[in-house]
Amino acid sequence: MPDIPRSEYPRPQFVREDWLCLNGEWQFETDQGDSGIHRGLPERELKDRIIVPFCPESQLSGIGNHDYYNAVWYRRAATIPPAWAGKRILLHFQAVDYDSTVWVNGQGVGRHRGGFSPFSCDLSGVAEAGDEITIVLRARDDGQRPQPRGKQARKFGPQGAIYVRTTGIWQSVWLEPAPDLHLRRSRITPDLANQTIRLEQPISGNAAGLRLRATLSDSAGDIVTAECSAEYDLAPRLDLPIPDERLKLWQVGDPHLYDLAIELVDAAGVVIDRAASYAGMRGISIEGKAIKINGKTVFQRLVLDQGYYPDGLMTAPSDAALIEDIELSMAAGFNGARLHQKVFEERFLYHADRLGYIVWGEFGDWGCGGEGPLDGEHQKPGPDYITQWLECLERDYSHPSIVGWCPLNETWQTLLDSITDLDDVTHGLYLATKAMDSTRPVLDTSGYSHRVPGADVYDSHDYTQDPEAFRARHAGLARGEPFLNDATGWGLPARLVGDIRWSIPYKGQPYFVSEFGGIWWNPDVKEGEDSWGYGERPADLDEFYDRFEKLCAILLDDVNMFGYCYTQLTDILQEQNGIYRYDRSQKFDLARIKAAQRKPAAIELADTAE
Repeated sequence: MPDIPRSEYPRPQFVREDWLCLNGEWQFETDQGDSGIHRGLPERELKDRIIVPFCPESQLSGIGNHDYYNAVWYRRAATIPPAWAGKRILLHFQAVDYDSTVWVNGQGVGRHRGGFSPFSCDLSGVAEAGDEITIVLRARDDGQRPQPRGKQARKFGPQGAIYVRTTGIWQSVWLEPAPDLHLRRSRITPDLANQTIRLEQPISGNAAGLRLRATLSDSAGDIVTAECSAEYDLAPRLDLPIPDERLKLWQVGDPHLYDLAIELVDAAGVVIDRAASYAGMRGISIEGKAIKINGKTVFQRLVLDQGYYPDGLMTAPSDAALIEDIELSMAAGFNGARLHQKVFEERFLYHADRLGYIVWGEFGDWGCGGEGPLDGEHQKPGPDYITQWLECLERDYSHPSIVGWCPLNETWQTLLDSITDLDDVTHGLYLATKAMDSTRPVLDTSGYSHRVPGADVYDSHDYTQDPEAFRARHAGLARGEPFLNDATGWGLPARLVGDIRWSIPYKGQPYFVSEFGGIWWNPDVKEGEDSWGYGERPADLDEFYDRFEKLCAILLDDVNMFGYCYTQLTDILQEQNGIYRYDRSQKFDLARIKAAQRKPAAIELADTAE
């Protein structure tokens, strides 16, 4: 599909052979009064054109308008391949921001709310193989209501660390056929202690004699095939043990992926559905203050990646651009990323899996009057926060590159005399994450307002630019008194107690500074032009290197720290604190940036990327 934008397969860890990409030109129309239903928009041709999957705010969409869109409409015709006869037709939207309604041939087929998670519409009874269909989608996106939106601006334009809005379709749209009884999205869990890949395989229904079969293989051929009954269980499970001679670990900088073929077999022995997947064998454990990968200490040199592009905004212009961002990060000495305030498209995770690049999955939870789901005015989220986060966890569970989860970022309320709404939200999201995935550590909220006693991880954000002050702030970790933040991000002494304390006490968990640096540097921007970063700009490039090297060294030298996250990978619009420019061109001597992130030889490190 060379002439269709973003034509690569959008769900690379659960692949069916037959599918139809619907990216490209769609009809489009804005609906500022959200009155399109009353004006007959579902039934008529639309006035304008847009290139899907790019949002109308982006240049790649062919529109490039940054104004508010209270509602937008999409329309296009498609022909379902005749070869799909006898199958259910599934219409997939990888991501639409924010509140979606879908019609096909004039009939309502789906509703979904959430800008980061995928949804599907079953066209059974509406369309079948060989039919020409007309798809109509309305996307509502009120820029002011409380909703998870990440770094999208509520005001007219971007400012500070807030960027341009994204409205409507911003990831791929596609069709695929599936039998009446079919496989749903797999849950693949590596069990390193027992050298076993565990497959939990949801299915759409049961029938007498139905069986599940899976084969694990590598470049040398099949390793093991397992089979079980699928008559009585909507999520049958299989264990796929790997013998010693075929065991290869998924490691940072040195990944190995096994191929996984999954089949649903009827009572006559006929394969009625199949999907191709893959798995990585790796384990994540906590020993004291260390987070270990495959039982080895790996210092997590993370970079804050927000996934914005000059021409596509939240949508990468190409699959190659996703790969490039990972390679740029690794070239600068990072071995992973916090995927910040955005649920990245799944192909990014696929490439992270392939390249041995670790990531922390994060929700785009900012979006109320302040930042996170609650602010000083006590604006409350609805059930959408937990619902949408669970959808994201369901999509991404099986990716070996993900080593931790973070549902919230920089939430805040003071700890007053009674339990606050933020306690309930934080506990709810933490428990939902642990219920969905017991295999990975969970950070209850990044930065401050830690609310969950005994949460897996504890952290802080510290944008202090003075290295000596930075060192003094973090010296207390060795005594069990780590740096804590207040709501300004500038910090409170760990010993501070009383009504103005922001977080529950630290209890010896693994600890890292999950945001630091953010050094404001772009020599192309003149004084007075729109530019933003943390603290005072360095006077010159030498001062930048000196500050960067000293800040990194303070954390690298700390045996009680399991990692850090530097802000950030690229400049974004007015925010000028990236290792690279917004267009991904080089700003610094990468050899020097990489050298500054070497661990001292005296500190144990089993990071093959070193």
